[in-house]
Amino acid sequence: MSDDMLRAPAEVKFAEELDYLESIDDSPKPFSWRLSPRMIRVFILGSERSDGIEREIPQKWFGDRSFVERSIVTLASDRGLLLIGDPGTGKSWLAELLAAAICRNSTLVVQGTAGTTEDHIKYSWNVSMVIAKGQSRESMIPSPIMTAMERGVIGRFEELTRSTSDVQDALISILSEKYVSIPELDDDNIVFAQPGFSIIATANSRDRGVNDLSSALKRRFNFVRIPVVTNKKSEAEIVRFRTEELLRRHQIELDLPPTLLDILLQSFADLRSAAASATSDDEKLESALSTAEQIGVLEDAILHSHFFGDRVLRAQTLASSLVGSLARRSPEDLAILNKYWHGVVEPRSKKAGGEWPEFLEGGREAISTLS
Repeated sequence: MSDDMLRAPAEVKFAEELDYLESIDDSPKPFSWRLSPRMIRVFILGSERSDGIEREIPQKWFGDRSFVERSIVTLASDRGLLLIGDPGTGKSWLAELLAAAICRNSTLVVQGTAGTTEDHIKYSWNVSMVIAKGQSRESMIPSPIMTAMERGVIGRFEELTRSTSDVQDALISILSEKYVSIPELDDDNIVFAQPGFSIIATANSRDRGVNDLSSALKRRFNFVRIPVVTNKKSEAEIVRFRTEELLRRHQIELDLPPTLLDILLQSFADLRSAAASATSDDEKLESALSTAEQIGVLEDAILHSHFFGDRVLRAQTLASSLVGSLARRSPEDLAILNKYWHGVVEPRSKKAGGEWPEFLEGGREAISTLS
């Protein structure tokens, strides 16, 4: 079934694993959860020998175990969960995995934007049915959040701080009262949340000041701050995991040389270090230099190699993809990358050799083309 979708949700993608874990799970489960907290942790972080599970369960989210455990405990306590962190730290992926493991449905999602209204988190109306038969529960269109309330499952709210204060205030009522009233109806005009309902929200720490959360809304959530991955080994595992998924999805047979992955990781580490020591925004790349953006660079290079190269990933192609992905502002970003290539990549290519000289030339050519 997942082969028929461009991007299958986690509960479809890992359905076989979830079925297996559910079949052997004899631990206590809160509410109507499909898996126990212990098995949810195994599903997300992968199995260990101490878990006593015959089948190996691969790791799907790479981060500190305590973040996952606190997230699970929060949802078991019937409180809302807010995952907050920089772009590319895996907040949305963790939210999707949690919802998939808890209720086998991660698709009840509201995307927060400046245009998100109360209707998006409560309900709206099928206008043609209202004209024909009047307002009724049948002519009402429940939001994903209301649907989650009625089913007693997890609803998700992406980029909460990008929604307006009116939407955030409406969410306070849902989280505290656990029901939504429908004043347009005379009968059957209250939707009560069923046991197991909760909300997992995400927020971008770089959006601070856009639509700050009120103190009242903050009290309804437990915060779990997801830090940027700085450990090279962990970041390499994330990039490799996502890249293998990409290769399977596109049915591409292409080796990822470990040396090129090391070059990519080192380049991002260098650029992050330069950004940290910069004294103004003009000296920083517009890119957040996140792990997700590393994956994007690698994906671009792999697809280019597959369709337009000789189906071998080369350092020159990787350099071209890196420059093309990170040079968003001209001339500011190009100037920063040019400085990095001359000040760091060039001396390293002379000292380290290997794939670095080809990476140097590929970057120079890409910068020259874009300048």
